[in-house]
Amino acid sequence: MRTREEAIQYCLSFPNVYEDYPFRDEGWTCMRLRTNRKIFAWIYEREGNIWVNVKCDRQWRDFWRDAYEAVLPAYHMNKEHWNSIILDGTVPVQEIRRMIAESYDLCSGAR
Repeated sequence: MRTREEAIQYCLSFPNVYEDYPFRDEGWTCMRLRTNRKIFAWIYEREGNIWVNVKCDRQWRDFWRDAYEAVLPAYHMNKEHWNSIILDGTVPVQEIRRMIAESYDLCSGAR
């Protein structure tokens, strides 16, 4: 997963999800749950790459940051609860999907 479109399409594969542009800026996409309007993924371009901010369980937060240089404390978000994933090709797609799915679950109340 390297592009905004791929990230958006994966997020849209979850039930009751829609994309939103709260800043009226096509550069910032947020993926929301229809049921509670919570955002589970922010997708934007920064420093020449697409970044995805995802909510994370505190027990996993540091694991992801330690495992991949392209997973950082979230840009413009609460660093205790959110990570940024830089889609630069260094994080395996299945791990990106896992982090997005965890964020979806946390925001939907599934966990």
